[in-house]
Amino acid sequence: MQDKRVGAKGEAFEAVVEVMNRLRAPDGCPWDKQQTLKTLKTYVIEEAYEVIEAIDSGRPEALREELGDLLLQIVFQAKIMEEQGAFDIADVCNALVTKLVSRHPHVFGQESKAENAAEVLNRWEGFKRKEGRGLLDGVPGSLPALLMALRISDKARNVGFDWPDNQGAVDKLDEEIAELKEAIAEGDEERIEDEIGDVLFSIANISRNYGLNPEEALRRMLVRFKKRFSHIEKTLASQGKSLGDQPLKALDDLWNQAKELEK
Repeated sequence: MQDKRVGAKGEAFEAVVEVMNRLRAPDGCPWDKQQTLKTLKTYVIEEAYEVIEAIDSGRPEALREELGDLLLQIVFQAKIMEEQGAFDIADVCNALVTKLVSRHPHVFGQESKAENAAEVLNRWEGFKRKEGRGLLDGVPGSLPALLMALRISDKARNVGFDWPDNQGAVDKLDEEIAELKEAIAEGDEERIEDEIGDVLFSIANISRNYGLNPEEALRRMLVRFKKRFSHIEKTLASQGKSLGDQPLKALDDLWNQAKELEK
């Protein structure tokens, strides 16, 4: 049965496009008319992270709003490129549809059905190689470093460049930590930086093996840190004490207290 909302969805999308056209019109909004691809780069990143926060909040209404803000950035940039005669939002949508259909022959074509998600990923990598792209070319250099490490290690694994089991990755982490300690003992700052990178990459490998995202793991840890640190600040303030005047032992005791309250 055809979804009766298809027309309504199209109208809603067209309304977003028309609003952007109005904002960029000669008599539109001064701020919107002033924006360029370069000035919008920061907003794209911010909106993407706000979508992540909305997902974590578990609030559908928050996610709905943030997805709208992210969509705005896509329509905004497409409008700028339309003004330059390069392409418009319809070209963006058509290119996306073409890519999705071509990379899903097991759904839209005659190719055999994929048995699982891993098989789909392997086929995608094959499509990209046929297009003349290197294995790691699809990993954006602008990604946060931990997320980039996860993506790179995952692609390397797909062609067998990986430890046979997670213990190998754990042993490698121990090795890298030992090398970091050596670099610290030597006081060689350049080597210390290199070894820190090796440690973080090893952690990304272990995270991937457990189906975890190291970027998300660090984010969750930072949320816990902020919550516990806030507890320390509020407790000391209630006692009329200053945070900077307390000995480390007192701060550590309050930290452990905050951990207990989380249980």
